[in-house]
Amino acid sequence: MGRLKGVPHVISPDILHLLAITGHGDEIVLADINFPTHSICSAPGGPKEYRADGMSMGTLLEAVLALMPLDTYSDHQVALMTRTDGDAFRVSVDHWRDFQRIWNENCDKTVSVEYLERFEFYDRAKKAYAIIHTGETLPYSNIILKRGVC
Repeated sequence: MGRLKGVPHVISPDILHLLAITGHGDEIVLADINFPTHSICSAPGGPKEYRADGMSMGTLLEAVLALMPLDTYSDHQVALMTRTDGDAFRVSVDHWRDFQRIWNENCDKTVSVEYLERFEFYDRAKKAYAIIHTGETLPYSNIILKRGVC
């Protein structure tokens, strides 16, 4: 396959097609390695499943945001899964700062983040257009992106 100008080399043809066919308001989940992607996607009416195994969340997030605008018309363009009470004091989410830097560098407007409890996040993911499953091993690296218009 030949390389296209301006398309990050880490974006597979399937994910490029996903970004091309989604429209304003569609949500895409970028899921870490522990996310139950297949079980959510295989449920009747579930989102489409895409794979980016071995890829870090930061790499995928940067590549997706280089091509896809976020929805500036909604209150929140991004959603993150918050830590459970049991994880709040023992699991770090310092990597969220890296995610914030990536969307700040790749988006024209300020990005507003919504924080969802784990099962709220799962319910929202079930309604997403697609889930891209990564190889990210850092816990709480799940992100929902709401697509905007160019």
